Amino acid sequence: MPDPPPAGGRPGRSYRVEALAKGLRLLSYFSAERPALSVKELVDLSGIPMPTVFRLTATLEGEGYLERTLDGKVRPGTGVLALGFSALQGLDVVQTSAAIIRELAAATGETVNLGVLYHDQVLFVARIARNNSILAADIRVGSTVPAVFSSIGKVILAHMSEADLAGRISDTSFDGTWGPRAVRTFDALRTQLSAARRDGYLVQRDEAIPGLSSIAAPIRQAGGTVAAAVNVAVPSAEYGNRQLVDRLLPPLLAASSEISRRMGGPPC
Repeated sequence: MPDPPPAGGRPGRSYRVEALAKGLRLLSYFSAERPALSVKELVDLSGIPMPTVFRLTATLEGEGYLERTLDGKVRPGTGVLALGFSALQGLDVVQTSAAIIRELAAATGETVNLGVLYHDQVLFVARIARNNSILAADIRVGSTVPAVFSSIGKVILAHMSEADLAGRISDTSFDGTWGPRAVRTFDALRTQLSAARRDGYLVQRDEAIPGLSSIAAPIRQAGGTVAAAVNVAVPSAEYGNRQLVDRLLPPLLAASSEISRRMGGPPC
């Protein structure tokens, strides 16, 4: 909250550091689709002048938050990785759910993921992979997937207000090459969100990754707000929709309800 105006009606003092804000903005442009960027690409994405971007990237590189690739581009360095993993491990939902998602993975024998929203993406904050998975899904803690293609993302989006949803999801949220059943329009997404609100869980098949199906349930915190979601992900060839619900929904709901209870929220 900004400082109140001092006596005399003059505006409060701002403590915003523009150079820091610009440096953080540059770091936000890296993603799974853009793992490395040139200075020119950062200029185009940010609108920040070339000399400023050059100085900022040099500073971030010197501090270990960026590193130079062989072709002269920059990518996130070990400083970002260390900071990111420390922050993820410190999240209340990660600490609270750790033992519960291990039990869920053991009970189902399948991959379990825990995720939160980051802009219009799902950020995976915990993951226990099935040992003998035949899928080469390149997802790990710290990975992101567009929320509109993720069962975790859609379960969280389903409990947002219309205003928050419109502010979070745009036409560009549907971009990219994903699974053959990936939702492609706001209308189709709204149908899925409505079903997730009604049922208390969501099943999806071959949307984020071809050959991968999942079933997800919300995690609520104090006040009933959906703070995160947990899913069980399986090879589509091994599970039909009925099997997903019959075999995986009971332990999934038990896990999400227990995590919610420990977060101070109502059961799911």
